Amino acid sequence: MLHADLPADAVSMIERTDREAIDRMLAAEEYIDLIIPRGGEGLIRSVAEKSRIPVIKHYKGVCHIYVDEGADMGQAVAICVNAKVQRPGVCNAMETLLVHEKAAGEFLPAVSAQLREEGVELRGCPQTLSLVPWAKPASAEDWGTEYLDLILAVRVVPSMDEAILHIRRHGSLHTEAILTKDHARAMRFLRDVDSSLVLVNASTRFNDGFQLGLGAEIGISTTKIHAFGPMGLTELTTTKFIAFGDGQVRT
Repeated sequence: MLHADLPADAVSMIERTDREAIDRMLAAEEYIDLIIPRGGEGLIRSVAEKSRIPVIKHYKGVCHIYVDEGADMGQAVAICVNAKVQRPGVCNAMETLLVHEKAAGEFLPAVSAQLREEGVELRGCPQTLSLVPWAKPASAEDWGTEYLDLILAVRVVPSMDEAILHIRRHGSLHTEAILTKDHARAMRFLRDVDSSLVLVNASTRFNDGFQLGLGAEIGISTTKIHAFGPMGLTELTTTKFIAFGDGQVRT
């Protein structure tokens, strides 16, 4: 066990877990500097609405992978299966798969076969259904849903522009990835997609404080002030300025 010689009251636990206790805590602005709610979207929205204290919000993780034309098909299948099934109940699991129409004919039958073996239910656009007959039709609500389950929304898009537009409309600023061999297109995706982690040729499951070298993760922020993305202890520190003078005055 590591010892840091901290006072025993450096960490405090509140034994009560009822909503009344939470509401009282959210009003204690003279004692508490920051609230980081961990739980479902309903809890986080309730805390954000009631709190007099700054809140680090993470409503949901509607994470996307976009498979570009000319992507490495074998690599893309492996990444997408990992992103969906390795731990489907976590916020950095893929919830929507976007596939360029020039890659869909080869990619969707291959990836859907493996996803089906893993028990994943696909909900697809009309083009997806033509390539994966066992998939279910997607509804408008599917595109913005965080399933946290073995369910995946799939859409075939005509271009990378349309994929980026889809992410802007339905994403949650959490995690997005592009699978491509084209460096210039990858760089454009990184520039134009505004999420806390944007990856090239890697699984969305890497958006995790420990995986990114931040140590133990305290949370993932989808708000931009002050921390955006995974937060370790460094991201929770504040700056204190100290100055020594010898009679200096400002003129």
